[in-house]
Amino acid sequence: MPHVEIKTSNRPDEWKIEQGMAGAVLPVLDMTEPQIKRVPPQQFPSKLTKNDAAVKAVGDPKKLFARERKGWRGYVEWENYPEKKEAAHKILKAETFPPNPEFQLGPIPGTNPVLPGTRWKMWHHALGGELSQIPEDSWETVLKEKHPDMLHLLQFPYNGEPPKRLVTDKAVTPNDLHFVRNHGGIPLIDKQDYSFKIDGLVNSPRTFTLDDIMDESKFPRIEKTVTMQCSGTRRVEQISKYAGQGDEVPQAPWAEGAIGTARYVGISLKKVIKACGGLKDGGKHLEFYGCDTYVKDDKLMNYLVSVPWSKVKANEVLLAWEMNGQPLPHIHGFPLRVVVLGYIGARSVKWLYRIKAIEEPSRAPVQSQEYLYFPQQVGKHNLKWTDGIQIQEMPVSSAIMSPWTKQVVIHNGKIKCKGWAYSGGGRWPERVEVSGDGGFDWYTVPLENLSAKGKWTWRTWEIDLPCDVEGWVEIVCRCWDNSLNTQPPNVRTAWNWGLHVTSSCHRISVYSVNKSKPLTRKRLEEFEKAGIPFGPITVPIPFPSQTWDDYEDFWRKNDPRDVDE
Repeated sequence: MPHVEIKTSNRPDEWKIEQGMAGAVLPVLDMTEPQIKRVPPQQFPSKLTKNDAAVKAVGDPKKLFARERKGWRGYVEWENYPEKKEAAHKILKAETFPPNPEFQLGPIPGTNPVLPGTRWKMWHHALGGELSQIPEDSWETVLKEKHPDMLHLLQFPYNGEPPKRLVTDKAVTPNDLHFVRNHGGIPLIDKQDYSFKIDGLVNSPRTFTLDDIMDESKFPRIEKTVTMQCSGTRRVEQISKYAGQGDEVPQAPWAEGAIGTARYVGISLKKVIKACGGLKDGGKHLEFYGCDTYVKDDKLMNYLVSVPWSKVKANEVLLAWEMNGQPLPHIHGFPLRVVVLGYIGARSVKWLYRIKAIEEPSRAPVQSQEYLYFPQQVGKHNLKWTDGIQIQEMPVSSAIMSPWTKQVVIHNGKIKCKGWAYSGGGRWPERVEVSGDGGFDWYTVPLENLSAKGKWTWRTWEIDLPCDVEGWVEIVCRCWDNSLNTQPPNVRTAWNWGLHVTSSCHRISVYSVNKSKPLTRKRLEEFEKAGIPFGPITVPIPFPSQTWDDYEDFWRKNDPRDVDE
């Protein structure tokens, strides 16, 4: 039939919009008046603009944002130069950039990298100087240091996780498969030119080289196996149910791989503070400065966060230079990074160049405006930063790595499942349980199927989950830590506007095909004999599912379909 032009006021994608498959284009319904008003969503300019005169008036970027230190490629010091921040702000305000990509109320791109970070690249290129090559340098570093099978959620600043099949392949994560959550570009720093300073509310401010802190006669070395977890781990579950705060950098669509375990070598920060004469009165927090450049609201800054002195005092904050028996990879903070035991990964600052003792938690945006856990009724309409709890220790959590959701599983009465479990703050998984019926009956993972117990680490697990039923089943896992904390049952209980901390029980739907059932076994043999793949299950059976003789024989032996009078 030839194509017929239909005269209609509908959009071509009207059906998708009405069914919630393109929620970002839905108008807002204003019901505050007797007549409902449809308010169209925000429209972005179709043409990007640039005020060249305004940019030129700011000055030469090569001089404004020149290299700060010999051997430090890609580092710009922002915090000591408010005039430099102001110049960068003027440059970015003189140009329009593409809007945030919408991947919550619309489809997530089926690409790798999933999101390119177009705006972030354009910001760096617009500023120029030492920032001009950072996007290209960073991606080159990713390709050099990361496993070829990594899933690149955001190309720049780089955010990546390993594929599910490799997340728990080893109890200690290889460096090239450890997840990466960067907030800016990757600085390339020469070891011989490296130093960092400690100042603020310390009695004797000092500068240290890497050789200084690696001197074992002054600072005893510590080796710790540490699980690091991003507070966005499993965010895709929140996104798939309920959209939230949208920003391509803080809210990358993490799956279950934003967690990894490594063996770090370094020293306790407590010892270094002691070498600076200790803290002055009022010094209660340590603020960490990273070399990476962060952009927020068209303003430039270095990456800054803080942890309380009590955490440092307990010897739970390391300055580390080694990861799994090798020098830190550039992408993980070479030559020196902070490792905060039991806290979210956002506190473990990479490319450390300064530690400042301060009175109160950092007022930098990453600490005060981001990584906040909001109440469920807080959102774009009423948000205040003070409504959110600053996330430090991660709650107990777990995830199923195999099988995958929507996967068809052929088995003989038991489904092989594997995954990880973790609890922050120095707690550890004491028990892992898995259910094959949505959480009604639970089976305990045998202790011999759990990896070794550690105060700061996850435990990987495996179980042959009994499953007699066939068809769609919901497999669920949960963890109990040593304080008997466990996970809330559903993702709704974990949802929050910031889309952080998906700590609910991990749920997947799989299609169970139990080969121990005679008819199932016979049917699978028919597929094999015909040389036709069994999947996908939604494709009709390519041969008769029953002979007519069998069909007629059934009705001869059984009551008819309808009752006779």
